[in-house]
Amino acid sequence: MTHDLLASLRPLLTAEADAEAHASGAEPADLEQAVWLRLLERLDSAGPPADPQGWLRRAVRSEVRRTRRTHRRERPYGVEPADDGNRDPEHLALAAARRRALRDAVRRLPGRCPRLLEALLSPKDLTYREIAGELGISQGSLGPERSRCLGCLRRLLTPEVAAREGRG
Repeated sequence: MTHDLLASLRPLLTAEADAEAHASGAEPADLEQAVWLRLLERLDSAGPPADPQGWLRRAVRSEVRRTRRTHRRERPYGVEPADDGNRDPEHLALAAARRRALRDAVRRLPGRCPRLLEALLSPKDLTYREIAGELGISQGSLGPERSRCLGCLRRLLTPEVAAREGRG
């Protein structure tokens, strides 16, 4: 019964989604997927609709309205968060200088802090388990140790950052 219902609704859903998607700016496949999900949820809770074709048309239009509302509320980023957009030589040189200053400050930290922060800054993107194994400490003590080291780093960098800014 359910399989026959889904098979009979497939061509209608494809046609309705194609017709409505272009006017709303949505992708037809996204509309289809959302309506199939709604139908399957309905079949689990309330059973098949009395008028499956009418229900399907109303569901497509409802998804189109939801898509339009969502689209109106969404605002694009000015710049991608992962991309700083500053690729000119001056910005690249300043970024490299900041990274060197950070690495120098990390090396001046006491105790295990330099090794811990180097592992956290590693391009290998190590997990806490891997870092704890590398440092020979328990995974549970890694968080408090990291917080303590970051506090030390913050105190170490504060005078350097404050001295660079102009006053007045």
